[in-house]
Amino acid sequence: MTSVQVAQVGVSLLGVRVVADVDLKVGAGAWVSLVGPNGAGKTTLLRAIAGGVAHDGRVAFDGATSTGWSERQRARTVAVVPQLPKRPAGMRVIDYVLLGRSPYVPYLGMEGRGDLAVAQAQLERLELVSFADRPVTTLSGGEFQRAVLARALAQQAPVLLLDEPTSSLDLGHAQQVLELVDELRRERGLTVVSAMHDLNLAGQFSDELLLLVGGRVVARGPAVEVLTAKLIATHYGANVTVIHDEVAGPVLVPRRPARRQPVAAS
Repeated sequence: MTSVQVAQVGVSLLGVRVVADVDLKVGAGAWVSLVGPNGAGKTTLLRAIAGGVAHDGRVAFDGATSTGWSERQRARTVAVVPQLPKRPAGMRVIDYVLLGRSPYVPYLGMEGRGDLAVAQAQLERLELVSFADRPVTTLSGGEFQRAVLARALAQQAPVLLLDEPTSSLDLGHAQQVLELVDELRRERGLTVVSAMHDLNLAGQFSDELLLLVGGRVVARGPAVEVLTAKLIATHYGANVTVIHDEVAGPVLVPRRPARRQPVAAS
């Protein structure tokens, strides 16, 4: 299992500070979700953790700073499910999932039987076996989202970064995918950091939430401490009722303003 440490991380894009002085510690095998309104810096922070964008501060895994890592070393440690992945034209689903084995394939080499077995196992767990020979460009949004997750899981990296992993999925598949991630987290000791818009799902599956607004941390802690009516009103501008369910934890229910009664004609 691998822990993640983020210390005073900041990111500037085109001269604009989009992430500022973020500290984050994710224990080995834990699941932390980044939440916040649009433009809060969730995706940018994930990219900084993944090494995909220049940043200030320090990102470390098990205490080892990742600055200067080779792509292969980084890919063996961190797997990423991006929000808007590209679909390679003409590539079959099985070959797309096999891309996750690239960090383990020798230079100028080919995937071996072990790599094929790993890829096949991910197709089975994500119900994609029947799509194995189809081009990825023919998949629906939800089907392709599952293929992207399968590729990331095929990397067998100890840290998994998820950027809006349920954005293209219907309710059933969204729940199945998150349950699968949680199951694999417990089986393999995966450390998960996710950016999620769905606050109810984030609260149910995460050990801790980090609320970002304008690139800065404004709240952190378990869902019961972050998903409060006051914080949601302040930072989302939404009026909600918080229902505390014994199994799901805090559940946010949007509240409509009271309707005015029509004035009776005299």
